[in-house]
Amino acid sequence: MTSEATEWWNKPRKVSVVLDNDSWGLAWAERLVDRCNRNGDTAGLVRSQQEVPNGDLAFYLNCLNIARPEILKRNHRNLVVHASDLPRGRGFSPLTWMTLEGQNKIPVCLLEAAEEADAGPIIFKDWIEFEGHELINEMRTAIGEKTLELAERYLEEPQPLEGSPQSGESSFYPRRKPGDSEIDPQLSIAEQFEMFRVADNENYPVFFKLRGKTYELAITKAEDGA
Repeated sequence: MTSEATEWWNKPRKVSVVLDNDSWGLAWAERLVDRCNRNGDTAGLVRSQQEVPNGDLAFYLNCLNIARPEILKRNHRNLVVHASDLPRGRGFSPLTWMTLEGQNKIPVCLLEAAEEADAGPIIFKDWIEFEGHELINEMRTAIGEKTLELAERYLEEPQPLEGSPQSGESSFYPRRKPGDSEIDPQLSIAEQFEMFRVADNENYPVFFKLRGKTYELAITKAEDGA
C-alpha cells in the first residue's frame, strides 16, 4: 500500500460499530465503542445499517442482515467477527450449533465483510477452548471478550491489514428457532446436556411435551461448592 492509500489510518479514525438487533451482543458493541474512544479514535454505535455513516472503519457485530455493497462503500474497511472455522460454519448461531455438535474448541475469526455472508478474507483466527460445563452466558462472555481482543488487535496494527481468502469446502448454519430447543423427556439430562448448555432461559428455554402439555425448564449453575 502507498502512504496515500493508508492516510486514513491515522488517528483519530472514524469508527462505526454496527448492531442491527437487540441480541446479547449489544453490551459488547457498546464496550468496543467505549474502548475505541478511549484509545484515541472517534467511535459510535449504529443500530441500523441504513444509518452507517461515511468513515474509516465499520465493525458489524452479531448482525442479522448482510450489508449491501453501497453501505460497505461508506468505509475503507468493514469487519466482521464470526465464531466458526470458516469457510465451515457460515451463517447463524455458530457457537450454539458447534456446541450441540459436541465441540468445545471454538474458532473465532476476524474477517472482511463481503456481499455473501461470512465469506470475506480472514484477517485473524484465534480459538476459545471450553471445558464442557459452561452455559450459554459464560460462552457468550468468552466470545465477547475475544471479539474485543481481535478488534483492538486490528486497530493497533501500524497499517490496515488485509485478509487471506477462505479456502476449503463451505457449510452454512441455519437460523435457530424456538422449536429447536425441544428435548426428549424419555432421554436423560446427561444425554441432552448440550441442549441445556445453549438454552437461553428467557428467549428460548429448553422445553418438552408430555401427556398433552408443554413444559419449560430453566438451567442455572450453582456456585462452586454448593
